[in-house]
Amino acid sequence: MSGRPEATEEVGRLAPVPRRVRLGALRHRDFRLFWIGQLISQVGTWMQSVAQAWLVLELTRSPLQLGVVSALQFTPVLLLSPVGGVLSDRFAKRRVLLISQTAMQLQAFVLAALVWSGRVQYWHVAVLATIYGLSRAIDIPARQSYVTDLVGRSDLPNAVALNSVIMNGARIVGPAVAGLLIAAFGVALAFFLNGVSFVAVLLALLAIRTEGRPDVGRMGIREGVLGALSYAAATPPVAFTLGLMVAVSLMVLNFNVIVPLVARDVLNQGAHGFGLLMSSLGAGAVAGAFGVALLQRGEPPLGFLVASAATLCAGLIALSLVSHFALAAVVLALLGCCQILFTTGCNTTLQLIAPNELRGRVMGLYTVTFAGMTPFGSLLIGFVAERQGIRAACAAGGAIGLVGVAILVAIAHRARISWRHGRTA
Repeated sequence: MSGRPEATEEVGRLAPVPRRVRLGALRHRDFRLFWIGQLISQVGTWMQSVAQAWLVLELTRSPLQLGVVSALQFTPVLLLSPVGGVLSDRFAKRRVLLISQTAMQLQAFVLAALVWSGRVQYWHVAVLATIYGLSRAIDIPARQSYVTDLVGRSDLPNAVALNSVIMNGARIVGPAVAGLLIAAFGVALAFFLNGVSFVAVLLALLAIRTEGRPDVGRMGIREGVLGALSYAAATPPVAFTLGLMVAVSLMVLNFNVIVPLVARDVLNQGAHGFGLLMSSLGAGAVAGAFGVALLQRGEPPLGFLVASAATLCAGLIALSLVSHFALAAVVLALLGCCQILFTTGCNTTLQLIAPNELRGRVMGLYTVTFAGMTPFGSLLIGFVAERQGIRAACAAGGAIGLVGVAILVAIAHRARISWRHGRTA
């Protein structure tokens, strides 16, 4: 009878329309625990980052040796992140994270003990930085891909943005506190407090119920890495996003080397001023992350990634021209904001495009292009700064980054990649 279509139409009118919930990732209990644990731990991590850079400069007074330590810390990330991605697809991610976080905690305690004992030498810092890098090569792909297991794909963009909030909120608090601690008590306390901060994330991981689904296929390491590379090469939006990460990370995102040298050599600042500059970078990043968390829905267009990448490169050139502390702080805040818009967009794009069984390995490639390029960039920035000064190093880094972005855009146009949706046209 005719009443049946009418009833269906009425149901269609009355059915509630799903609404997108702001900060929807926080609805998930396990993500809330993970998020809070990371917030505390990341404050300690940034304290150690500042303390380590200042310790190297105290021991050596050499920009190049500071670059070497940064390179040693990130080289394992470059070489082994794809392996870490395979491990996070093969084993429960929660267990992988428990191991990697414990290793980083022990590294911080050992460094604190060496400084407190008065026996610390440059080679100690270099070796421990390498150990830290080995742990991060396993930790970062597992941590990035674990987020989807905690919240699901619908809340993933919000979860990625919220993770950026804590990462960069910690960048505000950690360096500022570290600068005060170093000025008052020396660098050892900053290392010790970083070790203590890992307790929060370890307790959170123990309380979380989500294991992080492993891939039942149990692929070998070599097979897993080659599979991820083949997938990326065959998926133009993925290849383009990873290429952008390489272009920007290589010469632009080296703030652990750039900022202490700008603070010391350009602005004549001590540890406290260095900490405040790093906090300015973090303040801009938090503002960008909150904006993404509140406003971003779904996969960002590739054109947005290009614009934020180009702005980052131009911002580094602008930093090479500043001579006043307040202006440097403003430029670094803008750089921090653009960095988050860029890296959060790349992270979200890759996780939403990648299928579940490949997500850990794709995030391993993301880690290579994001953190793994830092060894080369740190050495290049340190080398140029040693011979031509930090201003020349910043200007060269920004210019090279802009050229790299322009080349990738030209290639993408030839490959007919859609800027709006990130798909092949």
